[in-house]
Amino acid sequence: MPSTDLIIVGGGIVGLATAHRFQQRFPAAMVRVVEKEDHVAAHQTGRNSGVLHSGIYYKPGSLKAKNCRTGKLAMEQFCEAEGVPFDLCGKVIVATQEEELPRLADIYQRGQANGVRCEMIDRERLREIEPHAAGIQAIHVPEAGIVNYAAVCERMAQRVRERGGEITLGANVTGFRGGADEVVVETTAGDFAAKQAVNCAGLFSDRVAKLSGEKPPVKIVPFRGEYFELKPEAEHLVRGLIYPVPDPAFPFLGVHFTRMIGGGVECGPNAVLAFAREGYYKTSINFRDLAESLTYPGFLRLAAKYWRTGAGEMWRSLSKHAFVKALKRLVPEIREEQLKPSPAGVRAQALFRDGSMADDFLIEEHGRVVNVLNAASPAATSALNVGQLIVDRVAARIAETECRA
Repeated sequence: MPSTDLIIVGGGIVGLATAHRFQQRFPAAMVRVVEKEDHVAAHQTGRNSGVLHSGIYYKPGSLKAKNCRTGKLAMEQFCEAEGVPFDLCGKVIVATQEEELPRLADIYQRGQANGVRCEMIDRERLREIEPHAAGIQAIHVPEAGIVNYAAVCERMAQRVRERGGEITLGANVTGFRGGADEVVVETTAGDFAAKQAVNCAGLFSDRVAKLSGEKPPVKIVPFRGEYFELKPEAEHLVRGLIYPVPDPAFPFLGVHFTRMIGGGVECGPNAVLAFAREGYYKTSINFRDLAESLTYPGFLRLAAKYWRTGAGEMWRSLSKHAFVKALKRLVPEIREEQLKPSPAGVRAQALFRDGSMADDFLIEEHGRVVNVLNAASPAATSALNVGQLIVDRVAARIAETECRA
């Protein structure tokens, strides 16, 4: 049976960043990444809009705030060193109504507390930055940017292999079993032993945690984010990133405009319950996944609390006209015929039984396994720092094991 020092479940950006950081810290150690798909970055990582987040939204002192700021810098440095294109194109967060101004002010204060380079701007300055954007006031965040995270993952995977690490594709985890000094990860591609394991399974992180013997305090409920893309003749309407003022009680940022590193402008996403954990289409249904969501007390409580918001998201999913109406709040010149469908993504939303959402990174330990139970946005931006945080946990466990020996 192949044996390594560390085995990582999940070939998304958090799993690969953890492997990368582990090799940097322990050059002589062996690491293996197991991924159930036939390529890395197949799900959340490869299906997001590629934003390099600044950290302006997050509660000061939270793991998200700390790791986003330093993680963004680390990601930029990695991209520069590895020749992965990125662009600090800037972002505006736009208030279109008077009642949004207090929330806009709160976001600005968070940005200041988190060390984000940002400024409050008036309507005239907004028009200079984004000539087609509507708004009465906005925050300009010049350091926000865009990148292709799938390209980042391909480069990370290449570096992991070059240093002697293994990336095993087509390996779906089916179980764990423990030994006196190792953990065995059972997969459809064979069994693999390691001194420690890390669960970075994203949409399936709670199920993998259960396989490891942990009783996770959250359940993953999948939300599909549906996008449109501007046709070429309308791309001039957006220069960088245009966002609305979000509802601080809801984890989704609302439909927005995102210029992409490979060209083009995405519009969206909305957020609707996906009927499968990998439910990228309205017709995608997995009855086990759907039953888990609909019978989970946490989701039922969330739905009861935000039913009005949820109904609006569902209506925008069904009606292109309603979707465009939401976009017009930010860019009034947008017309339905200027939009074409774009691939959807699915967000792994971690919910507690009381209906509250895990609003920070959630990492727990069980035996020889570190379980990353919540790594939603800005996990991609923060991946190298989150990877370092995970490696710190692993290193402490290795040291503790050596001391006992």
